[in-house]
Amino acid sequence: MFKLNLKIAWRNLWKNKGYTLINVLGLSIGMASCILIFIFIRYQLSFDEGFKNEDRIFRVVTNWKYNAFDDYSAGVPIPFMAAARNEIAGFEKVGSIVKRGDIFHVNDKTGREIIKTQEPVYYADPDFFEVFQDIRWEQGKARQALSEPNTVVLTKAYAIKFFGTIENAVGKTIAMGTRVNLRVTGVIQDMPQNSSFPLGIVVSYVTYYGRDNVNWDSVNSSSSSYVLLKDGLTPVDIESTLDKFNKKYYPIEKIAGNQTNILQPLRAIHFSERYDNFADSTIGENKIYGLAIIGLFLILTACINFINLSTAQSVNRSKEVGVRKVMGSRRKQLIAQFLTETFAVSLMALLIAGVLTELAIPPMQNLFKGQVQFSLFGQPVIFLFMGLLAVFVAFLAGFYPALIISDFNVALAIKNKIALNGNGLSLRKILVVVQFSITVILIIGTLVIIRQMAYVRGKSLGFNSNAVAMVGIPGDSLSKMKVNTFKERVLQIPGVEILSFCQSPPLSSNVNSTDFTYNGVKNKDFELRTVRSDENYFKLFDLKIIAGKIFAKSDTANGCVVNETFLKKMNILKPEDALGKVINASGNVVAITGVVKDYNDKSLKENISGLAIFPGKRDYWNVAIKIDSKQIMPAMKEINAVWSDTFPNGIFDSNFVNDNINSYYESELIMGVLFKVFAGVIIFISFIGLFGLISFVATQRTREVAIRKVLGASTFELVKMLNGSFLLMVFIANLIAWPLAYLFVSKWLNSFAYRIDLGIWPFALAMVISMLITLITVSFRSFKAAKANTIDALKYE
Repeated sequence: MFKLNLKIAWRNLWKNKGYTLINVLGLSIGMASCILIFIFIRYQLSFDEGFKNEDRIFRVVTNWKYNAFDDYSAGVPIPFMAAARNEIAGFEKVGSIVKRGDIFHVNDKTGREIIKTQEPVYYADPDFFEVFQDIRWEQGKARQALSEPNTVVLTKAYAIKFFGTIENAVGKTIAMGTRVNLRVTGVIQDMPQNSSFPLGIVVSYVTYYGRDNVNWDSVNSSSSSYVLLKDGLTPVDIESTLDKFNKKYYPIEKIAGNQTNILQPLRAIHFSERYDNFADSTIGENKIYGLAIIGLFLILTACINFINLSTAQSVNRSKEVGVRKVMGSRRKQLIAQFLTETFAVSLMALLIAGVLTELAIPPMQNLFKGQVQFSLFGQPVIFLFMGLLAVFVAFLAGFYPALIISDFNVALAIKNKIALNGNGLSLRKILVVVQFSITVILIIGTLVIIRQMAYVRGKSLGFNSNAVAMVGIPGDSLSKMKVNTFKERVLQIPGVEILSFCQSPPLSSNVNSTDFTYNGVKNKDFELRTVRSDENYFKLFDLKIIAGKIFAKSDTANGCVVNETFLKKMNILKPEDALGKVINASGNVVAITGVVKDYNDKSLKENISGLAIFPGKRDYWNVAIKIDSKQIMPAMKEINAVWSDTFPNGIFDSNFVNDNINSYYESELIMGVLFKVFAGVIIFISFIGLFGLISFVATQRTREVAIRKVLGASTFELVKMLNGSFLLMVFIANLIAWPLAYLFVSKWLNSFAYRIDLGIWPFALAMVISMLITLITVSFRSFKAAKANTIDALKYE
């Protein structure tokens, strides 16, 4: 029976090739988009999964609660690890890990250097690998490999890169920096790309130079602690113990901001927008949900097309249904027949969708700059999803048309006098309205995203970052002695205009903040962001001094410059009133010499910090170089050559400030591109469905159009008659979509501290776009019907 149904289905599909093409095209594009979205979401949801005890593994993070704001860090104080091991009984293991960076040298047997590379380095203790027991050891064991100073464990990829094979690596020596020689004591598996801690070079924690730090209010996000709870315990069970621990080590009278440590589940790390991670890869759960909703919209839009065209076409198959019923077919057999047809269309669409997905994966990977590898055949769950998708689409798109067609009256069906009135027609109109409501919501969302990202790129940040390169400088004492020589030589390069030593550019996520006193009074409302730079920093970045002057040239802090936000937070009305007042912050006790006009020191998602700029030669690890925009390429080549000659043991590292600024909105840009692409797909699917529907309506009303022409109706009046109902439905869809779209775009814009004003323009423009495309699509087919020869339509009457 199934084989017979399939054969009949194929004949019917082939007979109506035009409508079959519209259905298959709409479904295949919708399904391909859904598969791409599923692959992306599945990759994001797979982060840090598969560990044996993942429900017992937690990261310890640090929170602060000030009078005016809350602050968060993924790190913990260095002394936390040892204290937690001894005092929190619910922790079975406490693993310490710190991320830094350094230059590694590998020599051959003769002592000749064959590799010099700058790489991330992780300092970890053996307990870290006992928390993550599933990390496979190719050579060695954690307890033996990382117990002694100056030992290092490599991942398989690094072992092969440095020594050719993993067997050759063990026992060899690599140099870290200029002083430390490390003995390779083990090799571990390569970490998957969906890991929040992408280990590569792991040095024993006892080698870490900062391990003896005893300062409990010194927290850096690169210093992390992972804990394994004892079997059977949950975070709630150790809440009271952790609370006592916090009160003991973070007493309010000594530690600023009511500092506390809490536990964060392992699987929540990747989705945390509050705390960062070693992979620098996070995505908010709201973005995952947003993409999933778009995927659902896509498939609903494609299915609505199918339902509308199938129910509209059903009139042409009324005689077939009548004959089948006379021959004894039951309703459930007819439903099975028409569902078989839908399933056949769904399978054809799935095959084409698979091809489209394969073609779309490389551009999708390019969108992520090659950092993520997607594969259609990478995981069995993708095939399961594709199979379920085909069944879901076949049932969703085919069940209602099958019910309608199988319920035809036998007598009317055989006489070919079936007409879809009342409920059938009303439902088709409702579905068209739903379809275009979805389309309009996405048009509005796309317009707002494009406008907001243009605003972000075009907004004045309060400083000039054009053609400014940030070049790293080594931090060892020998290199520090050469920085003035480097400066003199660089300033002689054609195209170089000015140079400044600093920690970071004005807008940076590299935040150093501290509690402070102002004029002898301890501040409890906020932390002061501290920035280190020399006196040229203000001229290079065109920072405007609105009161006082910049600090004098000096190797040590002899004054500081604060910004307007600092004054506002301190309730200082006039900038001049702050001059000469003394700030005590980060060990510096200096007077305020000037006030700088506010500039955006963080991304536009965040408000401007209250900050102070201090001089301090020992704290500079970057040099900002302003270059003539017409000579950037030759100047950068010469800067590279001078740098390499001055610091022969280092590795030249540079980037442009504007590139760094754009990177802060990378996730928004990626989501914006995905949103635009999938919104475009939905718009395309909607309008090819609309074209198919108007084509069928025009065919059904051919005789009516001919009679009206004979009675004197003009072409314009006929086109207007055919177009009217469709334009009305799209207008109603706009009215329904507007409030829903407003809720969506308002919530998205709220993630930015600086955003566009949401006026009527995106809603009005979306209406114009949808109405215009509808008018063009429908008028094209209506005009053809209105211009048809009346004799051909009426000659059989």
